[in-house]
Amino acid sequence: MFRNMHWATPEERRALGQARRKQVSRRQHEVLQPKARPIPALALVERSMRGRVPALIALKYELMAESPFGYFRGAAPVMAADLAQLPSTGIMSQLCGDAHVRNLGAYAAPDGRLAFDINDFDETILGPFEWDLKRMAASLVLAGRAAGHKDGSARKAAVACVERYAAQMRAFARMPQLEVNRYQVHRLGLAKAVHMALGKAERATPQHTLEQLTAPASTRPGAPRRFRETKPMLTRVTGARAAAVLASLGPYREMLEPQRRHLLSFYRPVDVAFKVVGTGSVGLRDYCIYFEGNGPADPLFLQIKEEAASAYAPYLPDAHPAQHNGQRVAEGQRAMQIQTDPFLGWTHIGGRQYLVRQLNDHKGSIEIGDLAGANLKAYAEVCGELLARGHGRSGDPQVIAGYVGSGTACAEAIADFGVAYADQTVKDWEQLKRSGKAGKKF
Repeated sequence: MFRNMHWATPEERRALGQARRKQVSRRQHEVLQPKARPIPALALVERSMRGRVPALIALKYELMAESPFGYFRGAAPVMAADLAQLPSTGIMSQLCGDAHVRNLGAYAAPDGRLAFDINDFDETILGPFEWDLKRMAASLVLAGRAAGHKDGSARKAAVACVERYAAQMRAFARMPQLEVNRYQVHRLGLAKAVHMALGKAERATPQHTLEQLTAPASTRPGAPRRFRETKPMLTRVTGARAAAVLASLGPYREMLEPQRRHLLSFYRPVDVAFKVVGTGSVGLRDYCIYFEGNGPADPLFLQIKEEAASAYAPYLPDAHPAQHNGQRVAEGQRAMQIQTDPFLGWTHIGGRQYLVRQLNDHKGSIEIGDLAGANLKAYAEVCGELLARGHGRSGDPQVIAGYVGSGTACAEAIADFGVAYADQTVKDWEQLKRSGKAGKKF
């Protein structure tokens, strides 16, 4: 039955990667063509606001206007359009899609141990592997500047990130594929920023989240707890809207594995809230459900987060993303992460699509200030290795290794692109500030 199928050997796949250098040379990755944008940056951002909660759009612009890095976090649609205008290798893997220094973090693995990995997949899609590297390189330059580094130092960090990525991909190409799939990153212990994130995650227990997000409903002893309102960031939801959120747990339960469904059956929902999260996601509908299991000392918090189409979808018509965007995000996360939230899933409320995951379960992220001094380069190497693992699990290490090769051409070019894109981001950020959209009431 397999007579007509051609199984490509490792040598053939590696040669395929090398051949792609004729399609786009490694030095070509330094090129940026901002004038080739199909429409202006502000128009691209404005287009991405369609369908969002109108009252929160001004808040997103305000967060983007705080700094060039803040703008970068909220402008994934702009970079997607920019990357789509450039020559591409066509070597596909699952993209994080929003690869930047603060979209890596610590969280609790299913076995209870703390993991550190890429942890934001809202923009995930099957796409050219170098797009994640270019976005990460630009973020390292912007974050480096914000942490007090000069451009030379920030660029070296971007070079270190891509060099580490390439070295790890070459290692993966020599390993059994099963070993690639379960590879543990050991470089985590060398980065102080990772240690700090893991420390935060250790303290972010469900009980800590309970104290942070909820309060007793009354002063009487034993009063049930409810979400603590801090508008507009956290607002209790009641009535028909709360009922609709709770009803979405029905289809969510149906897609869970039986053992996860059994575990969830021990928890009863107590309260519902609307939460504002992140920068890029501001304005999308995000609900939290507070559950109790074996009494008040056994809290569980689930986040039901609206997912729009990936910012890259218009430029990757052959990517065949899942029709349901919550499913797209969950499956992209499972493809790239070695340890995944056991409650990860998807559902719908009305005509909108949602991702479901745990909220704040031992989660911890870095701060820009953590990247001062030698910390930036050490963290950049962690970023490169984690991206390599995600792409190695979801793509073909032989093809990618064949393309990047053993020299530094690819790393130097992508680092140059990172500096150029950081400069363009500053120009776009200044244009946003001049536009008056930040602070404008919608």
